[in-house]
Amino acid sequence: MLGFTDHDRALDFDETSFEPESGLTASEIRSGTDLSVDAQDAEGVLTSDRITETDILDGRWDNAEVEVWRVNWADTSQRVLMRRGAIGQIRRGRLSFVAEVRSLAHVLGQTVGRTFQATCDAALGDARCGVNLEASSFRGTGTVEAVLRDRSFYATGLVGFPAGWFMHGTLTWTSGANAGRVAEIASHDVSDGIATIALLMAPVRGLAEGDGFTIHAGCDKRIETCGAKFANVPNFRGFPHIPGQDAVIRYATKDGGHSGGVL
Repeated sequence: MLGFTDHDRALDFDETSFEPESGLTASEIRSGTDLSVDAQDAEGVLTSDRITETDILDGRWDNAEVEVWRVNWADTSQRVLMRRGAIGQIRRGRLSFVAEVRSLAHVLGQTVGRTFQATCDAALGDARCGVNLEASSFRGTGTVEAVLRDRSFYATGLVGFPAGWFMHGTLTWTSGANAGRVAEIASHDVSDGIATIALLMAPVRGLAEGDGFTIHAGCDKRIETCGAKFANVPNFRGFPHIPGQDAVIRYATKDGGHSGGVL
């Protein structure tokens, strides 16, 4: 929990100190009577040791809860809550950042419920899926042997896992500059017994030889993978037999083709 103020001195209430050194400037508060998302901007200079450019890039402040108070600086017990929301888009400049503070109405724009689709809509390893990702066959540990590019590297400790086993999975850094961060895996290749891991996005903090990680298997959400890789078809949460878009232009024939499969 961090506090910032556009006043010229620190203010304290609710066991929080609101610091003025960050150069915070808040825009006007806009509120409407409909259900549209009302947004407010908060601009600050990248000089605070508690909000750094690296943390912004790393997504640490994405969707963070925000409260905007109007306070009597001479008596902080006289205050009123003006806005409660969450951090939306963050724009960065050379020396400053501008954070969008979205109202609570933005939650109404989120998709609720399931999607009627051929692929599975469960997250691998959750309660609906039921796969135990901590089993030895789906979990591995290793270290970075050599860095190839900003998001790919040779890895040790993954002997015994076939190529592609960890594709679409997750990697959690256990040591190094990225310790505690979770990354998605774009590809997993094996050549001459050496595993090559490529991440979906480059970590904000650079990779280094010796960085340790824990890695979990991935799933491409197809029923074929669910059966062959995880033996978990009874928990498959998709609809693999629904007609495709070609069913719209399908025409009657005498020699079959009416099973719902792709023509």
